Amino acid sequence: MNVPLYEQLYNYVVSEIAAGQLRPGDRVPSEKQLAERFGVSRITSRKALERLMQDGVVERMRGRGSFVSSRVDVAQVQELIAPRARAQGTAEPRRLVALLLPDLADSYGLRLVRSVDAHLRERGYYLLLCRTNGQREEEERAIEASREIGVDGLIVFPVHGEYYSERLLRLVLDRFPLVLVDRYLKGIPACSVFTDNRRAAEDLTNYLIQHGHARIAFVSPPAQGTSTIEERIQGVTAALAARGLPFGPDDCLTDLYSTLPGAFTVENVAKDGETIRRFLSAHPQVTALVACEYNIALVLQHTILGMGLRVPEDYAIVCFDSVEYPIGAPQFTHVRQDEESMGRKAVELLMAQIAGQEVPLQTVIEHQLVEGESTSLGRARA
Repeated sequence: MNVPLYEQLYNYVVSEIAAGQLRPGDRVPSEKQLAERFGVSRITSRKALERLMQDGVVERMRGRGSFVSSRVDVAQVQELIAPRARAQGTAEPRRLVALLLPDLADSYGLRLVRSVDAHLRERGYYLLLCRTNGQREEEERAIEASREIGVDGLIVFPVHGEYYSERLLRLVLDRFPLVLVDRYLKGIPACSVFTDNRRAAEDLTNYLIQHGHARIAFVSPPAQGTSTIEERIQGVTAALAARGLPFGPDDCLTDLYSTLPGAFTVENVAKDGETIRRFLSAHPQVTALVACEYNIALVLQHTILGMGLRVPEDYAIVCFDSVEYPIGAPQFTHVRQDEESMGRKAVELLMAQIAGQEVPLQTVIEHQLVEGESTSLGRARA
């Protein structure tokens, strides 16, 4: 099998030490020097030096560079050229990629994990799965632990919110192999794979307009700093504006919390239900609702039915994503994000970075609109 580029650089430095060309205390070629000598990116040369430090072969001194460790055993260092997993009888070292995500469910996330795992296995990599529970502190700890373990790259579904994890930003600055999925970070040049959320929201809204709905509301958790939600609001706004239909901030209900990771409890659903009832009472002209996710559509439907009203006769509901319905129509008309393609593309881009190749910053995955039982083909309620 082909030896990864960073392994070739690793083996070069080890061979130089074993041959006596580099002795304890000698300066090791820098990232830039290794990259230029072997014609690779600095991502690759940096990873080789990081592995050499992890194995105790070199020491990095701030402001001075990397040096052969004074503790290195020159007589045994040649053994490091062999794969680190040789003692376990394998032909290559065990390669790891970590996938960090807030949570996973049948409606969205589970198919993404399966896709990432399958495509990594095809390339001889193992998947390390970390749930961050939507907490920035958990995300930072997971990133730190993953790097300490020695993963070759990271695929991250960033947590919800307007502030970015410091360690996530550090990955970008260090040019560590990284792919973001589902969303991108504004102003941060990180490789990202996601759905065109604005266009998907436009498709859902146009579908409702075509079925007679003129007053449409958008429902979500807080939107600040979360590119997916902000762009979905923009999509609803654009579709309605193109038809000359009214829509403004007052038509957005964006303070629901029960569907955030770890918050889907009876008590929180009841609180959100009361918020929804107040909103609908204050907006009697609304006949259709765009929910930013499947669980919010469930809360909306549960609340509307509890008010003695009907779906879709009194309110139509559309959403993003859904559980699988192998028989019959799905419960909600929804946008189906292609999690299989998203996972495959994320792995392809990560492998390219590990190999030292340049990759595009943003890759859009196509979506599909699927009709369900939550919308009516008839005329909307007057």
